[in-house]
Amino acid sequence: MNNIEYYNVNADEFYDKTVNADMSYWRNRFLKYIPDGGRILDAGCGSGRDSKAFIGQGYSVVAFDASREMCKKAAELLGQEVWQMRFDEMAFEDEFDGVWACASLLHVSENEIDDAIQRIKTSLSDNGILYASFKYGDGTTEKHERSFLNYTEETIQEMMEREGFEILECEISLDIRPDRKNEKWINVIVKI
Repeated sequence: MNNIEYYNVNADEFYDKTVNADMSYWRNRFLKYIPDGGRILDAGCGSGRDSKAFIGQGYSVVAFDASREMCKKAAELLGQEVWQMRFDEMAFEDEFDGVWACASLLHVSENEIDDAIQRIKTSLSDNGILYASFKYGDGTTEKHERSFLNYTEETIQEMMEREGFEILECEISLDIRPDRKNEKWINVIVKI
């Protein structure tokens, strides 16, 4: 089973486990760089939780996810269309003040990550901001029928700088879900 099919099969369970996860700390850190009422791309939106919060704060949001079933769940939550799309299908140009990629780019393979980051960069306006989070570690790991691309502070900074971004913030955090408290994440906010 590949990552997308995993989320199609397990959409209800994944939605229930993530829709109420409190990501306000990172959303607020991200939003301090985004103009009021700005345009945000929620790239790999999952349940739609963060899109809903952004919309509630007056931002214009375009959301997409690779999983057909997650798109349905997110669209129901948001009351707006959620596009079914993969990172390699993105073709936005100079459209967004910020891209929010919370626990989504980590499913892009190591040989496709550079292309995905460049597509995100192209989608951003001047001084555009990207927030991304990955599981903390090295290389690619397999867990619960999914593959994850992991980074450390050094490797994420090296990759983002190689792609032409300026690092604004980089921090390790613990998973906020109660059953995952021992898992670490690397969070990065960068700008063009």
